[in-house]
Amino acid sequence: MEFKEMLATRRETLSRLLAQGRANSRYFPVISALAPVMTQHEGEITYPGDPMCLYSALSVTVHNAVHDAGPLELAEHYNDVAPDWTRFPTIDYRLSVGFTGYREYGEQPNTDQTVFDPRVWDQDARIRWIRLLREVRPRVVLISSVSPGHRYALDMAGLAKIEVPGTYVILGGRHVDETVHLVPHRDPAQERVLLAPSSTFTVMEEGRVPRVVDAVVSGEAYHSLDLLMRSVALSMDVGTRWADPAQVGPVMEELLRAEGPPPGRSLALLADRDRLDAYPLEGAKLDLAPLPSPYEAFAIRSRFPIFLARTGEIQRTAHVMVSNACPYQCNFCSETAKIAGGLKRFRQTSVGVERVCEYVGYGAEALFFDDSIFWSGRFPDIAEFCAELREIREKPSDGLDERYRRFLEDDAAVERLRRLQWGAQLTVDVLAALHSPEESGRILDLMRDAGCTYVYIGIESMSAQVMERIHKNLRREEHRDWAQKVKEAASLVKAAGMRVGTSVLFGLDGETRSSIDETIAGVSHLIDEKLIDLASPNVLTYHPATPITRMHGMVAKLDYHSPHVDNRKPYIYFEEAFPGVVSTSLTEDDLWYIHHETERRWGTTRNDSAPVQDARDPRNAHERVGG
Repeated sequence: MEFKEMLATRRETLSRLLAQGRANSRYFPVISALAPVMTQHEGEITYPGDPMCLYSALSVTVHNAVHDAGPLELAEHYNDVAPDWTRFPTIDYRLSVGFTGYREYGEQPNTDQTVFDPRVWDQDARIRWIRLLREVRPRVVLISSVSPGHRYALDMAGLAKIEVPGTYVILGGRHVDETVHLVPHRDPAQERVLLAPSSTFTVMEEGRVPRVVDAVVSGEAYHSLDLLMRSVALSMDVGTRWADPAQVGPVMEELLRAEGPPPGRSLALLADRDRLDAYPLEGAKLDLAPLPSPYEAFAIRSRFPIFLARTGEIQRTAHVMVSNACPYQCNFCSETAKIAGGLKRFRQTSVGVERVCEYVGYGAEALFFDDSIFWSGRFPDIAEFCAELREIREKPSDGLDERYRRFLEDDAAVERLRRLQWGAQLTVDVLAALHSPEESGRILDLMRDAGCTYVYIGIESMSAQVMERIHKNLRREEHRDWAQKVKEAASLVKAAGMRVGTSVLFGLDGETRSSIDETIAGVSHLIDEKLIDLASPNVLTYHPATPITRMHGMVAKLDYHSPHVDNRKPYIYFEEAFPGVVSTSLTEDDLWYIHHETERRWGTTRNDSAPVQDARDPRNAHERVGG
């Protein structure tokens, strides 16, 4: 049967079943989940904020599904059965949600209610997950995971397969991006897929974990995930709405023949029993601006303690990104453009302003720009963005341009824009090396006047022997060392009247107990001089694709899959840290030393794992700001 005939037959069959009452809906239940990074003994959270990696990945496919929802005869994107993404959350719903990541699925869920976000993976979270699986019986489960959460993603997938044996499990996120690669060749037939030792399918094929994942998607997967979801839907029996994994690949091939590859460069791997099929997908160059925003389908739940209302309440804080990667090439970082497949950003700053207004319309009281470097460190873009944002904040409601006013539907939203606070990340190099103090001061003043109250800077280390080995401190001068530049950068931010947050990373190349002391003391001096308001001590943990992981010979040694890990003190005092993935430059005794010394010398300025409570909701959990 030809593909078009098959589509017509499926729609006719479903239409008949619905008319006869033998099918109660054309929609199949779906759950999307973020795999938490860690479970701490104290039950605290080490990975902050809303699950933006998940929200971003789902943005296109959820948007398309909602806009295709309705009568079967009018459906275009989904020919027949479709995911239960049929309506976005209302503003009343958005303003009513609590701080917790948990939400009720309900009988007719909005898109936000289809997400499972446990924040930690402990026995309570497992019980909640099992109950949700039994209640919803999802036909598709989508999981996003970074490498430290991969073992928990596998556990979640395994429980899904036990509780709902026919569910189709798709895994994405940074762990997949870093462990699944396409080796290009001039002849496409000779391109091959390279799986890292810690990749999902590698550990499954080697029998180290059960086969609990049906597909993974890596790269610029916004549109390719949409293609995969349509392929899964068309591989389902229209009556039972259970997918046949053997048909997903052939259906995808038919869709590609009919429509061509989707925008962006990505890779989908589909498993069917012992077979693994690769689908390299490369279409038109991806433009970030037309993509639906990550929060279109999901409520803002983050609360960052750095942003306080006049009443002292912690404000609802949205995450914003105007680029996909960092232009620097630091050997320890997985956010570099090289690993991300290139740097992409909004080409027009007005798109960033529209995104701000959209999020304020959704209820945001504060924003944090999660880009590794705000507007990639481009001062003309920062200046243009801040000037436009300041202008619309000062305009009366009836004077707002329609492209902004459409997001600010009532006086409450306009007032939130007026009072909006925001923060962003910059670097020491951008502030103290690549521009003059006068230029940096002018830009910081523009940021402050547009509502910025907080700037986060990655110090990494105060030791020259460490900093000379990483891709920072780009413009080195004989009589001006890194520590001096750090002080200058912090001083510039403070002079502009904003708070300074910093990230310190122990365990880089060249780290010794002496360099640890040098860094702790250097940061302590900056705190004493009131140049730092918040300092986050972190330890280097290995990511699968970073250069330092290869340099230290750890690529084949990384264990991100074993179900049990000895997550004990002192590892739990640091984000993403557990035995086996922490820098080989650090001993366990070093970790204890760093923990105790930063606690002693940095005092209350240290951003540690102590929970932050909001009187409105005792369940509010700790959230880091920046980094």
